[in-house]
Amino acid sequence: MARLAQTAGLTDVQREILSTVRDFVDKEIIPVATDLEHRDEYPQAIVDGLKELGLFGLMIPEEYGGLGESLLTYALCVEEIARGWMSVSGIINTHFIVAYMLKQHGTQEQKDHFLPRMAAGDVRGAFSMSEPGLGSDVSAITSKAVKDGDEYVLSGQKMWLTNGGTSSLVAVLVRSDEGHPEGTAPHKSMTTFLVEKEPGFGEVRPGLTIPGKIDKMGYKGVDTTELIMDGLRVPADRVLGGVTGRGFYHMMDGVEVGRVNVAARGCGVAQRAFELGVRYAQQRHTFGKPIAQHQAIQFKLAEMATKVEAAHAMMVNAARKKDSGERNDLEAGMAKYLASEYCKEVVEDSFRIHGGYGFSKEYEIERLYREAPMLLIGEGTAEIQKMIIGRRLLEEYRFQG
Repeated sequence: MARLAQTAGLTDVQREILSTVRDFVDKEIIPVATDLEHRDEYPQAIVDGLKELGLFGLMIPEEYGGLGESLLTYALCVEEIARGWMSVSGIINTHFIVAYMLKQHGTQEQKDHFLPRMAAGDVRGAFSMSEPGLGSDVSAITSKAVKDGDEYVLSGQKMWLTNGGTSSLVAVLVRSDEGHPEGTAPHKSMTTFLVEKEPGFGEVRPGLTIPGKIDKMGYKGVDTTELIMDGLRVPADRVLGGVTGRGFYHMMDGVEVGRVNVAARGCGVAQRAFELGVRYAQQRHTFGKPIAQHQAIQFKLAEMATKVEAAHAMMVNAARKKDSGERNDLEAGMAKYLASEYCKEVVEDSFRIHGGYGFSKEYEIERLYREAPMLLIGEGTAEIQKMIIGRRLLEEYRFQG
């Protein structure tokens, strides 16, 4: 689409990267996505292609073998990939959250050890906060780490790991009371551990089990799993940043990147839904003319396109804010909230335009209709985003009475 969701002020390098990704999506992802999704099959050939393009190192600094690109470039690439198949963008997202956390907060040894292999795509990242009894309430984490000499022993159960099976490095947030007196605020007694493992399912290293894939309504192909730690021993030098008690802050920094990513995914899925809807509206005839010529459908297309454009603009703003080094939790929360809600609405309108055919698995919109709801809850629900937005607005507009 030459008109919608354009981004002003891009460099020649950024435009070249996006053009390459767009061509890859059109040729290698869209033609096979629905078939792979219906079989819930991991898109290995697509992932290998992304590895060849160097996308696993997109935001990793050049000194570690990456491309050293900005969050904006990354978000625009994610938008393109999600336009092809949202599950593939999920494979990239968790990898980059871990790489970003390492780049921002890791010790020099940790950066030297992990980032070059992550840039090459040889080490794939996943991150883990949620547990069976909690989602957005991170302070209620019960999994824990206990110091034992030069190691920590981790125990507990984690939930909703994207790339849980295929990853070889998991950033795991647990409670670590060592060095933190009783009564310490929960968010100040959490630590992120860098846990290396073998890809696959079952016991992937002593004390660590990945039971298997969770069967989902949509967002298929990518593996979503649990993670069970029972006496998992992790060396002390695998504490992210080398200091305990900073894990909550590390994760929240990473989640801000993740929220921009989810906003970009919402933009990409919405764009694809609009493309499908506007094309079908010109092909389908009722009452002697294409349904696109009926005013009711034109109104719907106008609303869809406006939502695509608005969500894209907010996503770009949030990414640029983060790239500037400024705090962007307000902008990321707004972008994630708006893009996910608009995505759901645009997909549903496209589904309605397709009429009965939208209910058929032969049509791509059926897949998008099952994928869009994940964006409403991923990286924090709409309610959580509104809490973040509201609190930040009260900080910015504090009444001095």
